[in-house]
Amino acid sequence: MNWVVARQRGWRVVLRIEDIDGPRIKGGADALAIEDLRWLGVDWDEGPVYQSAGLDRYAGAVKRLLGTGAAYPCACTRREVELAASAPHAGDGAAVYPGTCRGRFASVERAATETGKAPAIRFAVPEGVVDFVDGFRGRQAFDVAKDLGDFVIAKADGTPAYQLAVVVDDAAMGVTEVVRGDDLVDSTPRQILLYRALGMGQSVPRYWHLPLVVGTDGRRLAKRHGDTRLAFYRERGVSAGRVLRLLARWCGIEPGPEITKAADLVPLLLIEKLPRQAVVFREEDDRWLREGAG
Repeated sequence: MNWVVARQRGWRVVLRIEDIDGPRIKGGADALAIEDLRWLGVDWDEGPVYQSAGLDRYAGAVKRLLGTGAAYPCACTRREVELAASAPHAGDGAAVYPGTCRGRFASVERAATETGKAPAIRFAVPEGVVDFVDGFRGRQAFDVAKDLGDFVIAKADGTPAYQLAVVVDDAAMGVTEVVRGDDLVDSTPRQILLYRALGMGQSVPRYWHLPLVVGTDGRRLAKRHGDTRLAFYRERGVSAGRVLRLLARWCGIEPGPEITKAADLVPLLLIEKLPRQAVVFREEDDRWLREGAG
């Protein structure tokens, strides 16, 4: 959907491989993702760019935020955060950090010395509401300090966290539009605050948050729902056109046989016709895909 919206509006498309999430990264996953995209007919104007090649940039951003007092070392374990928090965040079950380590340590080095372990780095969220206009959902407003709390921008091993890495990357690449799943809508105010704290408030992109495809239990598709990877269907002879016609139906487009590649959706998609709620991938959808296997 990101690609279709971009091609409708004449945007350049950047392919970024976000490969810094430690043990969760599987060897060959990047090649498989690129193969899936090409199979669907999705192309790009720049990339692939790998996050793992930009670790110095992230470290520089963390150092700058520490230097201005916008970030601080945190020695709390996840369990300690959960016990200290009054309630989990409703959206993802994550505990809202109560600020235990704010002002506790004079420096990252002191935190390590006093606790005997390397600290994570948290962003000190300022008070007040952050609002923005979503390209799909309209005006959004979040009290980040109250509802989300100070968040991690670098893990104890020095690896940058998602929130920081994407801000640094988007700014470096000149990204002006971000189209992504609505499970990330509450990441946007956090990222806006990081842009401002890094002196890049004028470079905040416009965000578009579209509904996710979920299982019948309402949770995002994962192994618990069986194998729903594109590669799984491709290996069983399902055509790219079949997958795209299912996507078209979910988007309010009459899925005719002329839809065989991603470019065929570009003149047909009307953003205002997209569903406002999550799209449920049902058993009948799975059967319909398999019926088209050649």
